[in-house]
Amino acid sequence: MPNYTTQDIKELREKTGAGMLDVKKALDEAGGDQDKALEIIRVKGLKGLAKREGRSTSDGLVAAKVVKTEDGETGVMIELNSETDFVAKAEPFVKLAEQVLEAAAALGSPNAAEVLGSPAEGPNATVQDAIDAVSATVGERLQLRRVAIVSGEHVEAYLHRTNKDLPPQVGVLIATDERGAGVAHDLAMHIAAYSPLYLTEAQVPEETIEAEKRIATQNAEEAGMNPNVIPKVVEGKLKAFYKENVLLDQAFAKDPKTTVAKVLTAAGGVVTGFARFRVGA
Repeated sequence: MPNYTTQDIKELREKTGAGMLDVKKALDEAGGDQDKALEIIRVKGLKGLAKREGRSTSDGLVAAKVVKTEDGETGVMIELNSETDFVAKAEPFVKLAEQVLEAAAALGSPNAAEVLGSPAEGPNATVQDAIDAVSATVGERLQLRRVAIVSGEHVEAYLHRTNKDLPPQVGVLIATDERGAGVAHDLAMHIAAYSPLYLTEAQVPEETIEAEKRIATQNAEEAGMNPNVIPKVVEGKLKAFYKENVLLDQAFAKDPKTTVAKVLTAAGGVVTGFARFRVGA
């Protein structure tokens, strides 16, 4: 008979985020001692880091914070990935995300590689070491996928849970001037829902515009349209592309009869930048 209970298994799973079979094996090996079992899980996890290197990390969470600066505010956002949603909601992973976010904020760089090499709190020398330590405990590959930094007079952070049982899966940072602060939260929610790619039409890369024109022209020609009307058709397709992908051109989520640009005009404010993360996207 095992000298541990189902409650022991539950508690150790909650502490480590490890799978049930791994927890039971560790408790068997440790004679039911939770501290020894935790050490066994970590040691075996460290030995398996190389084997996990190629695994897909499509789950995880988004974390963000806003800090005051001399010129206004700066928002920092990270996407930290795991292999499964079970680990994504486990306490060690959530605490790791908080630690990585603090390191990213202290460094102030959107470069994930630089954040991984920056100092970490506690016994770990770097953020990468901290990630490896938790990876060893939970038995999954963990990855800091990306970091965003957005600065402005006012910065709003918005985190959205697509599943109430999981940490936030969508995150938005939006920077406005002071006059735009009153609508910043609504605009952040809009960005989370409508996922714009660009702030203004001028930010759309020329190669993207040319590709959209080529596709629209080809489709019109294949449909047998009169060559004289094709330029107008292409122009209409390009406007539709802007309305779908450019923030200022999008129909406002709370009132589709108006646009984001008009909402900002009514508030007398401007958006100076934004970033949007969705886990795995």
